[in-house]
Amino acid sequence: MKRIVSISIGSSSRDHRAFVDILGTQFLIERIGTDGDIGRAIDLIYKLDGKVNVFGLGGIDIYLFGKDGKRYMLKSALPIVRAAKKTPIVDGIWVKNTIERNVVNFLLSECNITLKGKKVLLVSAMDRLGMAEAFERVGTQLIIGDLMFGLGIPIPIYSIKRLHSIADIVMPVVSRLPFSILYPVGDRQEVTRERFTKYYERADIIAGDFLYIKRHMPKDMDGKIVVTNTVTRQDIAELKRRRASLLVTSTPEFAGRSFGTNVLEAIIMSLSSKSPEELCADDFNSIAKVAGFNHRVEYLE
Repeated sequence: MKRIVSISIGSSSRDHRAFVDILGTQFLIERIGTDGDIGRAIDLIYKLDGKVNVFGLGGIDIYLFGKDGKRYMLKSALPIVRAAKKTPIVDGIWVKNTIERNVVNFLLSECNITLKGKKVLLVSAMDRLGMAEAFERVGTQLIIGDLMFGLGIPIPIYSIKRLHSIADIVMPVVSRLPFSILYPVGDRQEVTRERFTKYYERADIIAGDFLYIKRHMPKDMDGKIVVTNTVTRQDIAELKRRRASLLVTSTPEFAGRSFGTNVLEAIIMSLSSKSPEELCADDFNSIAKVAGFNHRVEYLE
């Protein structure tokens, strides 16, 4: 049996474990939240290092992607990554830039949604550059929320080209900030404070990391299409209560719960028997196809 453990600096209230069979291989998949405590995350990795097949790193990114594959390393993630001496550790960024970008084609082909001209609020495009590029390619009007949702600066960005120009200026500084400034961690993941409401209202589609979406989500999401990754049953119920019309997730469900991209990346690495450095885009796409890792309609109003 292979064991995948996702160590997240997010809330422990979202913890889950599942036994699954994937292509004839038995997996134990676990998500362990540390409620924002990076020290505890490091201790868990020290304790489990060499005893699990692959670590997933949740609630924090190792890298964000810029123009032409440029990578910005987030310094606050380094102590966590360095704690893993024997077991590979992945954060899901390669899944976001390969498999997850295909969710846009899923909306077109499986959900019969006309995307050209639709307004898409993408709460963080640097975190999901593959999805951003796919939405832009099919002719949507992007409202990119990296400055708003990451830094609290009420300035939308309307193109990936402009995003890259801004990133070249701000990322050398932003990459050195504590991650808790950039992203809700621990108990803050359970708090919703309405903000940037007019951009939610303008958008036909709200896309990206669910905790960013939830962070400033308005009470009324009537008719909105939500495209995201990891959601719990409580998250789904909340979106229904706020009258969102369609919820599509980019990652598969295991034992009643969709796990994050870091878990999917860890599973694919285990199935491939390759190191993170050896895996390429074709590996992710081909293994996902054979394993039946599909995007899913969680509910349709």
